[in-house]
Amino acid sequence: MSTDEDAPGGLRERKKQQTRTALSWAAIRLSVERGVDKVRVEDIAAEAGVSLRTFRNYFAGKAEAIAARHVDRALLIADELRARPAAEPLWEAIANAVRARFALEQEGERPPDRRWTDGVRLMVTEPSLRGELFKANAVAEAALARAVAERTGTDPDADMYPRLVAAAVGAAITVAMGQWMRADPPVPMAPLLDDALDRLRAGLPEP
Repeated sequence: MSTDEDAPGGLRERKKQQTRTALSWAAIRLSVERGVDKVRVEDIAAEAGVSLRTFRNYFAGKAEAIAARHVDRALLIADELRARPAAEPLWEAIANAVRARFALEQEGERPPDRRWTDGVRLMVTEPSLRGELFKANAVAEAALARAVAERTGTDPDADMYPRLVAAAVGAAITVAMGQWMRADPPVPMAPLLDDALDRLRAGLPEP
């Protein structure tokens, strides 16, 4: 029998999501510090303060754990978009949803440590992660497309518009993150995201 704890947003579901997030961040943090190939799932479980069995309940391996952060962020951006005022123009709502999510994670408000950006760059180019990151991008794009479709009253299966918007936003985030990782000296993420999304909203005029 289900209870309020099992309902979306219930206590049990929140605790499960917290554990999933802790495991994903632990996987990312250790991979950045040591290199992906030097991290075992046992290390990730220990870093997150849970058992190996608990890790296995959430993820099949470290690649899936690393990619999970991207999936979860995308789902939350889609939820943020749904929560934006109905009268807000679509691209303004998308920019605000993306900005809100990165601000909540405190990833975009200050310049990062150079060791962190170097580690992230190495991690995302790791061949063993490419399959999971590709799947994560597909899930992220589909989630945002559904939210755009709901907001615009379109069908994501019959109309290309929601999927085009989602793909464009995903590309903007990817490009902004790439610029963030290459910046020397390091710069905050938020202005780069704003710039990328502002250019999309303007129709990508020539420089």
